[in-house]
Amino acid sequence: MRKLFLILGATLMLAVAVYSTLAMSGAPAWSETELATLRTLSLSALPPLPPDPSNAVADDPRAVALGRQLFFDPRFSANGQIACAHCHVPGQYFSDGKMLGQGVGVISRHTMSLVGSAYSPWFTWDGKADSQWAQALLPLENPAEHGGDRLAYAHTLAAHYADDYGALFGPLPDLTDSRFPAQASPLGSSSQRAAWATLPADDQTAVTRVAVNMAKAIAAYERTILPQPARFDRYVDTLQASGGSTDAGDEADTALSRDEQAGLRLFIGKAHCINCHNGPLFTNFEFHNTAVPTLPGFPLDHGRRDGVALLQASEFNCLGPYSDAAPAECGETRFLKVGGATFDGSFRTPTLRDVAATAPYMHAGQLATLHDVVEHYNQGGYAIVGHNELLPLNLSEQEVQQIEAFLETLTGPVPQP
Repeated sequence: MRKLFLILGATLMLAVAVYSTLAMSGAPAWSETELATLRTLSLSALPPLPPDPSNAVADDPRAVALGRQLFFDPRFSANGQIACAHCHVPGQYFSDGKMLGQGVGVISRHTMSLVGSAYSPWFTWDGKADSQWAQALLPLENPAEHGGDRLAYAHTLAAHYADDYGALFGPLPDLTDSRFPAQASPLGSSSQRAAWATLPADDQTAVTRVAVNMAKAIAAYERTILPQPARFDRYVDTLQASGGSTDAGDEADTALSRDEQAGLRLFIGKAHCINCHNGPLFTNFEFHNTAVPTLPGFPLDHGRRDGVALLQASEFNCLGPYSDAAPAECGETRFLKVGGATFDGSFRTPTLRDVAATAPYMHAGQLATLHDVVEHYNQGGYAIVGHNELLPLNLSEQEVQQIEAFLETLTGPVPQP
């Protein structure tokens, strides 16, 4: 009996010691339901990359190698100075830290990070592209971004990458033939459009196919840009091993502070952030109107409403002639939502991975800091267009700061380019 009491006493003392340690560290135990939710947010829950049936070379190492070279090559621009990496800067988590994207000119949108973007079914803020390669084509001929033209790109590719291109896609058209001018594009200047109109339809298709293949190689490279484990992920791993609580004092490199944990509880609870920012990439890949203020000096941006129309009209969508997918493999595009109460003025939910390192925020960089973002959602707002989904959260200033502190824990190492 005495031995039993000694065992019970020792067990009680151990329990008291554990409780005291947890209390001092501010790390209360999580419920099983909460733990299950946290596990869905961890990078350990991230599935393998989904295939891109519209891009036959999406996972070909040769395409990755070619795409990487093209991504960093400024010759694919009107002034020879703008590469994809000009706005998608590797050291800045493939964003640029600017309010608006700046290439040859200035665009009306903030540069989205490319980290983990291959998991999304939609691309750009309004989802006007349904594949990475279709998205990669857009800035190449946009006069405010790369500002170049389709035929000039084909000439540049032939001059510098003919062998690498041929190994993947077969030989390039004979661009030395006099029927191919130096510049021509259906989207360029008036002279470029006029030159394009003189090309026979078969030549137009051949040149367009070169541009598409170039974009497919770039997309193959972009698929390799994946998020790296952050302090939040190490914390969840520690929770899993410890049965629901961890001592921030003993494991400071993996545990979260008391405020960071409080912010996490608010994120998955009272603040409802997880309604849209869920899954290992902290995004539902959908479009929402959250009453983000308009950008002075620019036309009113209708977001997804216009994006859907552009996607449907694009010859580069999954169902188009340049896609490698069978129609049955284009489920997202075949069953595309084409309207709804929140489409007007709605924008894609961005990933929160590395969010503290990718300021400013929102589709046009309207909010400068994380604090501004959380406070925007806290206060609610009035949507200039469309149906406002944003309701006030009525958080205290301390709670706003705690959510901000938690968001800081989602930044991992910079992915290696």
